[in-house]
Amino acid sequence: MPLIVLAGPTAVGKSSMALAVAERVGGEIIAADSMQVYRGLDIGTAKPSADERRRVPHHLLDLVEPNQSFTAADYARLASAAIADIRARGRLPILVGGTGLYLRALFRGLFSGPWEMTPLRETLYQEAERIGSATLHQRLETSDPEAAAAIHPNDLFRIVRALEVAAVSGRPISTLRAEARRNHKPILGPVLQFGLERNRQELYQRIEARVEAMMAQGLVREVQGLLDRGYSPVLRPLRAIGYRHMIGHLKEHISINDAVASLKRDTRRYAKRQLTWFRHEDEIEWLSVEGSAMNEHVLRLLVERIETAWSRLV
Repeated sequence: MPLIVLAGPTAVGKSSMALAVAERVGGEIIAADSMQVYRGLDIGTAKPSADERRRVPHHLLDLVEPNQSFTAADYARLASAAIADIRARGRLPILVGGTGLYLRALFRGLFSGPWEMTPLRETLYQEAERIGSATLHQRLETSDPEAAAAIHPNDLFRIVRALEVAAVSGRPISTLRAEARRNHKPILGPVLQFGLERNRQELYQRIEARVEAMMAQGLVREVQGLLDRGYSPVLRPLRAIGYRHMIGHLKEHISINDAVASLKRDTRRYAKRQLTWFRHEDEIEWLSVEGSAMNEHVLRLLVERIETAWSRLV
């Protein structure tokens, strides 16, 4: 039974495409979203609606409370179990989401490293603004030539990550990744990975429309309800995009217009970071979607690829 992965930036249309694919091929959706695992965070995470969950079974949603810990390793363990369960019932597992770290943990394993923002990471970014990413790349060549050889001198994100991990752990990131791959138990069966992309202007328009829809659905009320239930505004889920912006409005007297403008801006920036991450995943085949309606050409292509892979296993 093949495993299908549908990745891409926020608001690109992954969820609607996954629903259409799942209905045509008898699939079930496994969410790969680091915020949708939290109960009570529904509107701000664009969690699938009750109607969508009735149409197609969804997995790995609403797993923990906002004040409970949940790691990429937890995700990999639960996703592996969900994949096995779906396959055992003769259904097609479809992984859908934009949290690249979760997908990497599932397919490659993870080493123990700093995943949250560290002071060193911020310092390295500030240093890059002064001296340039190429100079940091030269520093990486000295400490970890294997990692440096695989990273372009302009790829600041990966350069900073490699330098940070080496400084915090005391070991080169290339060594840690090699150990994680050796110890990782791979997912069995064929894996088809697809990424959805749109031109930047259209993606940003969809982000703007999504934010407006979230506000209309009651994002402020959702955040206020979480605070009223006693959840601290410093909890990691409540520092996520959307939630921290509404907390700023509710707690710090930021106007709603300014909060919404910041939310739109930060969501655009997040989408850019997601694309940067996924562009480094060589296994992903990129498909361009256009317009607000379902792109029938892409849908047919996905279904054909899935059915071909499935037929080879029969």
